[in-house]
Parts: sequence; structure tokens; C-alpha cells
Amino acid sequence: MDVRKKRTIEALLRAAEETFRGRTMDSWTLEEVADRAGVAVGSIYNHFGSKAGLLAAVVERALEADREFMNLAFTPDRTPAEQVYAAAEQYLQFYLEYPEYFRMLASPADPGQYPAGRELAERMACQIKQQNDRLVGAIQVGIDAGIARPVDAEKVAVALLAAWNGIISLNWRPDSLRRDEPELRKLLEAVVDVIAHGLLK
Repeated sequence: MDVRKKRTIEALLRAAEETFRGRTMDSWTLEEVADRAGVAVGSIYNHFGSKAGLLAAVVERALEADREFMNLAFTPDRTPAEQVYAAAEQYLQFYLEYPEYFRMLASPADPGQYPAGRELAERMACQIKQQNDRLVGAIQVGIDAGIARPVDAEKVAVALLAAWNGIISLNWRPDSLRRDEPELRKLLEAVVDVIAHGLLK
């Protein structure tokens, strides 16, 4: 890919992220994105094919960033319990480095009535579930090894992720309930401790 094309694509992706932040798919236009990126609308069609294609490219960037952080957690040299602790830490790092990507995945905007938007939302949910299944797998390995109680690994994983999302969202608050990075890290560790000790035999 030549440098000029690469720069155009990057500018469009950045502009798209800024344009549809927190908005439904049918509430923003390609013209807005093109204006923000300083290019013609035709460039969007040339590089992404459609509005849905542009949105899908941004979502894939967010998913890829999430995958990279989770890859650092689920390494074979770690025990199942260590993987769960590491996943909490990497999830926080993902948020700290890519807050908008985190919001996109943890608190997605309403896809609106546009069929392509709903289809993309479902595809995103499926890919997020694939990542979450890695946490389920770590918990299940602990159960199978006899070091954890025979609980529903999927429900425990969903509970953990919901708790992590809630804790990290405290950083968004504009009031006295806001928590900074060190506090978030301690809260995430506390949740894993509570669940881990509740799982142990």
C-alpha cells in the first residue's frame, strides 16, 4: 500500500471514530466523515465500499486492539487463576490506551434502523463473545483440574466482565464517585479476589 493511500485510510478511520462517537448509524453521514478527514466522499467508497464498510473497519480496529491485549493475558505459562488476574489487568490497559475503542465495545451505541448497522452490531457481539470465551475457558480449566468448584464457567465469566465494565466506567464520572487509574486497578483486583476465593474449594 502506498504512503498516500495509507494516510487517507488512516485519516478516514480517525474521522469516522470522532464523527459517530456515541451516535446511531443512521444519525451520521459520510459527508460528515469526509469533511472531517478533508477528503472527497468518493474516497470513502473507494477504500471501504459503503457506510457499513467504514463502520466495520473501525469496529475491527477496536476488536483487534482488544485481542492484542487479551493475548498478553491468556498465555500458556500462566495458571488459570493467573490468566484471570492478567485478563483484568489487560482489560484495564486496553481502556487506558484506547478509551474510545473500549466504549465502543463495552457500551455500543444503538445501531439504529439501518439493516447494515444491526448486522454489524450482531457481528461485533459474536466476535466479542469469542474473546470472552477465552475467560470462560480459563475458568473451566480450573474447574476440570479440581482447583475450583464445579460452577457455570460462562456465568462466572459474564459476571466478571460485567463487574470490570462497571468499575472501569467509574473513570468516566464527572463527580466525586470518579476513580483514577490506581483505584481502578485495586477495584479490579478486589473483584477477581472475591470471585476467585469463592470458586476455590
